[in-house]
Amino acid sequence: MAKVLKRSALRIWGDVIFAIFLREIKSTFTDKFGLSWALISPMIMVTTMVIMRNPFDGGSTHSMPTVFFVVYGVVLVQFFLGTFGSTSNAIQKNKPLYAFRQVQPISSVLAISCFELLNKTALLLLLALLAYLFKFAPKMVDPLALLAVIFKVWILSASLGTMFSLAACFIPEVNKVKSILTRPLFFISGIFFSLQDIPRVFWPYLTWNPLLHAVELARYYAYPAYGMVGVSEFYLNITTLTTLTLALCCYQISWKQAISR
Repeated sequence: MAKVLKRSALRIWGDVIFAIFLREIKSTFTDKFGLSWALISPMIMVTTMVIMRNPFDGGSTHSMPTVFFVVYGVVLVQFFLGTFGSTSNAIQKNKPLYAFRQVQPISSVLAISCFELLNKTALLLLLALLAYLFKFAPKMVDPLALLAVIFKVWILSASLGTMFSLAACFIPEVNKVKSILTRPLFFISGIFFSLQDIPRVFWPYLTWNPLLHAVELARYYAYPAYGMVGVSEFYLNITTLTTLTLALCCYQISWKQAISR
């Protein structure tokens, strides 16, 4: 007689998340070029921006090498946009799976956001390896604080993506609003410029953006001489915590109605 294995609810939930995670890997890297593009795309952007900025600062931006100045900005902003974009489509993307009782929308959100986290972690490791091979000495004076900033950006983007994913189930036009809102982030999140380059009179128009705080703080934790001017770790923490709480509340209230539409 075959033995029936009983699994706890937590074990079942973990298996569901892992299965969706593997499904996301297969759907993302469907061709040989797909895997390498995750590295090629940010490298092209970093190279272009370094070439554009070098004539103005001579290879050093506020005591920080311009290469790493741009790398931290590009990687963090692309990480935010990638996680936000993928998570905001998570519920609708896996809607057929909700016919199974064990699968809930939060499993899709967690699996896809964790995939983006691992994907960008691998990208950072590859960039660090390339920097070492080309004899660029990356500097991280406070690596734990830097990792904490990256983790906060991940929570912030996944939380916003969850709210947009829920909203899209009720109002499909939300996706058009999403694209309009995310386009300016490349210009207002400090990829190409430092807040120290901007006159103080314009700071209130930029410092509402928590992603700008994250980028500037990441540069500061890597190179303390860069300075922590005009940004606040407290603001980033409060914004992240508030967004996460709001996302969890919205999910708890509306997930059943969202998948039934």
